[in-house]
Amino acid sequence: MKRILIANRGEIAVRIARACLDHGYTSLAVYADQDVNAMHVRLADEAYALRGSSARETYLDLEKIMAVARRAKADAIHPGYGFLSENADFARAVEEAGMTFIGPSPQTIEKLGDKVTARAIARSVGAPLVPGSDGPVSGPDEAVRWAEEHGLPVALKASFGGGGRGMKIVQKLEDVAGAYEAGSHEALMAFGRGEMYIEKFLDKPRHVECQILGDGEGGVMVVGDRDCSLQRRNQKLVEEAPAPNLSPEIRQTIHRAAHDICAAVNYRSAGTVEFLLARDGRISFLEVNTRLQVEHPITEKVSGMDLVRAQFDIAEGKGLPEAAPLQRGHAIEFRINAEDPGRGFLPSPGHISRIRQPGGPGVRWDNGVQAGDDVPAEFDSIIAKLVVYADSRAEAMARARRAIKECSIDGVATTLPFMREVVKNPAFSGEIPDVDTGWIERELIPVLEAQPRAKLRRRVDFLRFPIEIDGRIAMMGLPDGVALLGTPGAAAAQEPDEDPTELKSPITGSLYRRLVTEGERVEAGDTVGIGETMKMETNLIAHRTGSVHWLVEEGGGIEAGRPVVKIA
Repeated sequence: MKRILIANRGEIAVRIARACLDHGYTSLAVYADQDVNAMHVRLADEAYALRGSSARETYLDLEKIMAVARRAKADAIHPGYGFLSENADFARAVEEAGMTFIGPSPQTIEKLGDKVTARAIARSVGAPLVPGSDGPVSGPDEAVRWAEEHGLPVALKASFGGGGRGMKIVQKLEDVAGAYEAGSHEALMAFGRGEMYIEKFLDKPRHVECQILGDGEGGVMVVGDRDCSLQRRNQKLVEEAPAPNLSPEIRQTIHRAAHDICAAVNYRSAGTVEFLLARDGRISFLEVNTRLQVEHPITEKVSGMDLVRAQFDIAEGKGLPEAAPLQRGHAIEFRINAEDPGRGFLPSPGHISRIRQPGGPGVRWDNGVQAGDDVPAEFDSIIAKLVVYADSRAEAMARARRAIKECSIDGVATTLPFMREVVKNPAFSGEIPDVDTGWIERELIPVLEAQPRAKLRRRVDFLRFPIEIDGRIAMMGLPDGVALLGTPGAAAAQEPDEDPTELKSPITGSLYRRLVTEGERVEAGDTVGIGETMKMETNLIAHRTGSVHWLVEEGGGIEAGRPVVKIA
């Protein structure tokens, strides 16, 4: 194994490229059109174009990636996470081409990637479970019938996928059908398959998980556990290791279940077994993510293990480490996403003009972009992961406050303001944390949305020219459209009058669907369409009553702050 193609982008592709450089492998990057100058392309030894701009045309196109792998003479492929990382057909294609797939076998991905089959395996080894459907439900009607029979709340989940994509928690029976449709579409967009299954949902649970390594022959090592309860829309935002405030009995139960589930399928490479933990101590197996996790760095910090290096060793047949690592200290990861927490975490793609990166003892910065890079609307919103480590949780929290205070990013909205609220909130930062998977939406988002925020403005292009100031040449920039007046340096911006009929887009992306026809009358507060960006859907809400006149075709591009529709 010498030439490793990285079938991914962003910070995980950067992480793998760095591991290749550390351990003597040649790294081969692939890229979509808008990623031609991306950080992972710059760091890799070689880079190959996938010719396209959407995920489906590029990082989800199995045939394109395999063609590039053959052309680049790759002898191994690392899938990262997301995209094709849990696609059994991709793993099979890699192996049939005579290359090494740095991940589980196709058979294991099929068994554990199908959430219903995974539940059956968990049941067979005695892992704790809540009631769920025997297979994917046939549609929204069957989902409603199941919820009527078993009661609420329920969780609708993508049968083939992970990372919270397509997952919908439903509290009311009348919302089940709509949640099924929305979740199925989201899963189809993210994973190429829209099947959904349903299960009972534990109210106000914690999310705890175990990091495992398997040798592919039944040998499994539990490297450690994590708490990932701080989530929004089932997307993790803050994670920590080890999971705090677990009794020895609960920790032993989830470690044993994780080991037994993975041993039952001869698991190979890195994986994560996820559980929900209710306040009354009930535990339920959630799923197995057959890949490296976004939050793997915190386990690396407390274990001292390089998990990507471990994946390389297992793929080369070197087996597992001789002994499980001793856990020491505490680590916390903060996902710095291009999202605006003051506007409902709306994705905020755009150009990054400046990054002030935190440093000092116990700080790790895993980034996918640098100053001068763009965050495309077509892909995930993650910019970087800030990881802090110390001997105790209290010390790690203090370092987190210091590192987040140091950090700033200009050009796009980010989750940093949210992170500052998190680390000062005693429910999370206290000696015994009291949070669950719904805590962010109940407690923090109302605080953030109540804070004043700057008016949304469109991106401004500048006209730059040299001027002399006290004998030195300096560059001056004026916004495009500014008119110079009589006195040098005096300027007035020519701002267009606001059109009260215009409904402006809150996101940059595409108009996924029109929900009303041209000329149709709507009431203020009605949803007129659905925008899509960074694999997330956003409702476009009528700001007034009137008749609709569309300015953008269905499937066309939309830009934050620019009108999509007029309501006259």
